[in-house]
Amino acid sequence: MIEIDVTLARGKDFRLEAAFTAPDRGVTSLFGRSGAGKSTIIHMVAGTVKPGSGHIRIGDAVFFDAARGIDMPMEQRRVGYVFQDARLFPHMRVETNLRYGERRARGDRRIGFDAVVSMLGIGHLLARRPHTLSGGERQRVAIGRALLSQPRLLLMDEPLAALDDQRKAEILPYLERLRDELHLPILYVSHSLEEVLRLSDTVAAMIDGRVIAAGPVAEVMSRPELLPVIGRFDLGTILDCTVKAHDPGYALSTLAFPDGELRVPLVDLPVGAPARARVRSRDVAISLSRPIDVSVTNRLSGIVSEIRREEGPYADVGITLGHATLRALVTMESAERLALEPGMPVWLMIKAVAVDSRSPLFLNAPAEAQMAPAIPPLAPTLRLVGADSPSRATD
Repeated sequence: MIEIDVTLARGKDFRLEAAFTAPDRGVTSLFGRSGAGKSTIIHMVAGTVKPGSGHIRIGDAVFFDAARGIDMPMEQRRVGYVFQDARLFPHMRVETNLRYGERRARGDRRIGFDAVVSMLGIGHLLARRPHTLSGGERQRVAIGRALLSQPRLLLMDEPLAALDDQRKAEILPYLERLRDELHLPILYVSHSLEEVLRLSDTVAAMIDGRVIAAGPVAEVMSRPELLPVIGRFDLGTILDCTVKAHDPGYALSTLAFPDGELRVPLVDLPVGAPARARVRSRDVAISLSRPIDVSVTNRLSGIVSEIRREEGPYADVGITLGHATLRALVTMESAERLALEPGMPVWLMIKAVAVDSRSPLFLNAPAEAQMAPAIPPLAPTLRLVGADSPSRATD
């Protein structure tokens, strides 16, 4: 388990008071706008910033505990760090940059050099120097160097922020492979909703130095209190679904979730595969009777659970389907015209669904952004090799 409960005062204007727990495997994202304190927490975990009070525990290791007088030296924490910029040594070839990480390794077991190179698809880059690489290639090398230091935890601080959309599309599949095949705990800082939904298992959402919600992605990212972080027009509900069927004739797929089904543009996933659907509140319309002669395919019934007056002309309406609660953004005028009130049965018409298959696909993205680069097959399964394995390090 990852346990972080820390405070830090910086000047008169900023105080960080952040507390959350997360599993010690998978990706935990620190999500929020710039200045929320996400990177400060990452630096505390790495040991480059000392908290004012509290504790940081990663599994059985205590990195910091003010009450017990513990502040583990940075070099003993076995943390891999990937920054916004790759920070590769410009005078070294790619392989030598990777071997630098390998030489810094601590602990009794190692992730093999060849397996990391294969997983990140950088074998053809080993003889090149950093200035000849694209931004996405440099970041993949930086990730490889961090992995070869044999970390117990990987920290990624806005690793895609400096990349354009094409380079992000290039590197995201490799981050997914890292998540799925290494089972290494990752703390991932981002202000991008798409990155968080696509990569994360757990999220800690932050505002002004505080963690306002933490837990599984589908649960946290559906909460209305995230409005200041996500924005009114991107707020909605996350549904963990399963691919139920494909209809190639109409280029549609059916996703099933506990409260019903959704028809979405064809997804490149096998039947039975998990998929994460995002239903924005702005794309949900409400009807008092069952919609019949309408073009909208996705129609679900539910019960109004709450009505919240929002800034300007809007109202946020929560509709409980059973297990899940969808949200609809309507005008207050419409809410009053329909005489909406808690406990009232209604029908929902969902005009658009974004699907994060946890593969390179977002259905509401431009077509060119949906095209992911082919990832070389992973030749050997990622293997842990003993510390006494022969080294191939070169200068």
